[in-house]
This record gives sequence, structure tokens and C-alpha cells, in this order.
Amino acid sequence: MSEAFSFRVLAQDNAARTGEIHTPRGIIRTPAFMPVGTQATVKGMHPGEVRALGADIILGNTYHLMLRPGAERVARLGGLHKLMNWPHPILTDSGGFQVMSLAQLRKLDENGVRFQSHIDGAPYLLTPERSIEIQGLLGADIAMQLDECVKLPTSRDEIARAMQLSLRWAERSRVAFGEPVGRALYGIVQGGDDVALRQESARELAGMAFYGLAIGGLAVGEPQATMLAMIEAVEPLLPATRPRYLMGVGTPDDLLQSIARGIDQFDCVMPTRAGRHGTAYTRFGRINLRNARHADDPRPLDEASDWEPARLYSRAYLHHLTKADEMLGRMLLTAINLAYYQHLTAGARAAIAAGRYADFMAETYEGWQRGDIAPLST
Repeated sequence: MSEAFSFRVLAQDNAARTGEIHTPRGIIRTPAFMPVGTQATVKGMHPGEVRALGADIILGNTYHLMLRPGAERVARLGGLHKLMNWPHPILTDSGGFQVMSLAQLRKLDENGVRFQSHIDGAPYLLTPERSIEIQGLLGADIAMQLDECVKLPTSRDEIARAMQLSLRWAERSRVAFGEPVGRALYGIVQGGDDVALRQESARELAGMAFYGLAIGGLAVGEPQATMLAMIEAVEPLLPATRPRYLMGVGTPDDLLQSIARGIDQFDCVMPTRAGRHGTAYTRFGRINLRNARHADDPRPLDEASDWEPARLYSRAYLHHLTKADEMLGRMLLTAINLAYYQHLTAGARAAIAAGRYADFMAETYEGWQRGDIAPLST
């Protein structure tokens, strides 16, 4: 664990908590939503805009960046922060999930995973040590151990095998990482949808010298109730002095429910992907701008939004841009969605500090259930 990092809980309301992760590149306020910058870019967004929305940290993807432009090239160019003009904290995932979901002709064994690039078929070997090396070349502030994420549903024996392998890879990742100044490493709890296996993984990882602990292998198609049950099963076993990161999650409702169960960090492609496909997340819930009912609606998307584009552009215009597949529409809705996610986590932080997180959740749900008000008559 790097001495340059520290984490402290500022306030707690039942299991929900708000705090700060101090890093050499700035403070990460928790609960934190981390926009996904898969290929050294948050799609459709200028880095300054991402920061202006309230993001303290973004996520980069080891698998994609190792294939293109290549980790060694990024290092020669001064690292990921310099390359993409983002001087704030960056977390990189280990590449394991993408290898399992995107790569061709995978072959996994104790040493690591051999695969062919989905881009050009070139062969690669990703081991725990190589994943840590790549994340170091990228210059990640927070790195992740290499793990194996199995697709659900599958047999308990298969889940147990992958979980045990991930624990062995966790130790190898930790040894390879060492104790670099200014950087931190997280371990990843696996175990599928099996409570006992999840708890075994959490206990083992809690005893290792990781700066933070993540929960992986969820939000991959299982019901939300299953995801929340797994969080509840492992949360008491995760040291309160370390940040807790729920990987790849999720909807605004997923965030609210997981924060209530003690989660500190999140990432997900949902707000950016939804924006590119014409869906907006607002205090009224999800709004599909492709719907014809917006074609003659002069109202802004949300006149109370913290983000100016949500107040400045009419629903009719956003509908037109979406139907015409204009780049500006994708950009505006992406920004509006990321703004809402940051607004949601900022509201959660304030509510927890005030001891009223349950009220905050209820008020948010009331807005979603009330929905979008009917268009004004013209």
C-alpha cells in the first residue's frame, strides 16, 4: 500500500458512507461514479467537460490500450494522463473481463490467459504480472489485480475453480505490484452468485495487503436482487478502512441500492452508451428521446439540472438530433447522462453527511415514479 494514498470515512448513515480517497493527483470523493474512458477517451466528451461534470476519477481499459496504441507506446509518450490530457486520478481495470468477453480463441491456465486480439488476431499472453506491468506503463493511479470472471449461470464447481484461481492471481498481482509510491492496487472478490464462495474470497482478500477491495463478476445479467444479496454477504467481511468498489455497475437504481449497502466506487458504460442511443437519465427517470412525443416539445429536458445543456436545448431539438443520428445529439445526451450520475452521487454524499440517506432515496424514487410531466399544450 502506497504511503501517498489514504482513505477516510467522513460520515456514515447505517451502512451508507461518504469519504475521501486522497491520491497524489487529487481527492476522490466517495461515493464516486467513475466515467469509463475505455480507449483513453470518454466517448463524445472533452476531458475538461468530464471534469466540469464533477468527475474526480475516470477508468481506462487495460485490454483495449494494450492492443492499441500499446502500453509501451503510451509510456514513451508520457503516460495515459499526459496522452489524454487528464491530470486527475485514473483507475485501470486488469483486462481480464475483456479477454473473457471479446478476445478470440482464449486458452486459460494457471499461468494466465492466451488469446488472439479481436482487432487483428495477433496472439497475446496476459498473466497477473504482465497485467500489473501494463497498468504501470499506462501510469494508472489505481490498478486492479488480474482475475477470472465467469459467465452466469454456471456450475458451483466452475465458480469455485475460477474464484480460487483469482485468489492465486491476486497474490501474484500483489507481489508484482510491490510498493510503488503514489500508486495503489485493489483486489477483486469473485464467487459468482454463491454466498459461501463470495465470503471465502472476501475473507482471503481482506487478509492481503491491498489498498482497496472490489466486487467483480456482478451486473453481468443476473437479477438485481442477486447482486444486492452478494454485496450484503461480503460487506461485513470487507475492512471498513479500505475503499469498496463495485465493478461495472450500473443503473441509477443500482447505485442507490449499492451505496445503501456500503459501496464507495462505481463505473459503468451505461450513461455514455445510453446517451449515444438516444436515452437520457434525469430526475424524471429514463427518457427515450427517439419517442415521437418529443418532436414538438419546446421544453428543456430538465430545467433544474446542474448541467447547462439539459436546460438549454429543447426536447424537440434533442429528438431531432437523435432521429437524424447527428453527432451533437450523442454528445449532448452523453454529457447530460454523466451529469445526472454525478448529481446523484453528489446528492448521496450530502445526504449521508446529513444522516438522511433513506430520505434521499425516497425522494429520488418519487421523482422517477412521477416520471416526465406531460408536454405543454401548444
